[in-house]
Amino acid sequence: MTLCYNLFDPELLPLWRIMSFVFGACIGSFLNVCIWRIPRGESIVTEPSHCPKCGHGIRWYENIPLISWLALRGKCSKCYGAVSSRYFLVELLTGILFYLLVLKVTLYQQPPAILIVYFGMTMLIVTTIFIDAEHGIIPDKTTYPAMLLGVVTAVIFPEIWSTASRLEALWYSLAGLSLSAAALTLVAYVGKLIFKMEALGWGDVKYLAAVGACLGLGATFFAVFAGSLFGSVVGIGLMFIRKKGLKTSIAFGPYLAVGTFIWMLCGERFIHYYLNLFQYLDP
Repeated sequence: MTLCYNLFDPELLPLWRIMSFVFGACIGSFLNVCIWRIPRGESIVTEPSHCPKCGHGIRWYENIPLISWLALRGKCSKCYGAVSSRYFLVELLTGILFYLLVLKVTLYQQPPAILIVYFGMTMLIVTTIFIDAEHGIIPDKTTYPAMLLGVVTAVIFPEIWSTASRLEALWYSLAGLSLSAAALTLVAYVGKLIFKMEALGWGDVKYLAAVGACLGLGATFFAVFAGSLFGSVVGIGLMFIRKKGLKTSIAFGPYLAVGTFIWMLCGERFIHYYLNLFQYLDP
C-alpha cells in the first residue's frame, strides 16, 4: 500500500498545525541571525552563532528556539550580558505566522505547495519588519531570493497559480514581478519630483517586486494600500503624541510587510467582499 501524507486528513491536521509552529520557531531562530548579521555585512553561513558581546560560542542546547532564551533568562551563559528579547519575539512571531498560514491552507484546501511560497514570504516579512525598523533598509539579500522563489515555484508547482500549465504560471509570476517593479519605480520617481524627497525607497520597490513574483500583482497593490493606511495611522498618532509635525521619516517596509501577510491570510476574502460590494451597488 502506498503511503500518502495528506495535509487535509482530519486525523493529521492537529499534528501538521503543531509542527508548523515548531518549524516556524526554528526558522525564526535562523531569521534572528539574518536580522543581526545582514545589515552589518556579516556572513549568515560560515560564522557559527556566538554572543555579540563576549564572542562566546553558543552551544546547541543554548540555541533551542524559545526554550533556551527562557531557560537562560535572557542572558549569555558566560558573560551574563542581556540577550535582547527580540530573539524570543522573532521565534515566537514566526512560529505563530507559520501556524496561521497552515491553518488557512488547510481550512480553504489550497494546494499544499503554496506553503513553500507562504513560508518564504513570511521569512521576508519578518526580516523586513525588524531590519527596516532598525536600520532603514530592506537588503537585496532578502528580496532577491524571494523573487527567485516565486519564479521557480511557479514552474515546479503551477497549481499555486490555479493553472496546470507551467508556462502560464511562469508568465503570471514574471508579470507580477516586472509590473510591480515598473509601477512602483514610476511611483518612486514621480513622488520624488512632486514632493522633492524620496517617496518610496528602492528597497521598498524590490520588496514589492518580490511580492508580485510570489503572490501576484493584486497582492502588490493590496500591500501598498494597506501599508499606506497603517503607516498613515501610525504617523498621525505620533504627531498627536508629540503635538507637532512629524519631522523624522518612518520606515515603510514594516507596514508593507503587515499588508502582505494580511493578503496571504485572507486576500481571497477581500476580493470576494469587494466584488460582492459592486454587485450590491449595481442598479
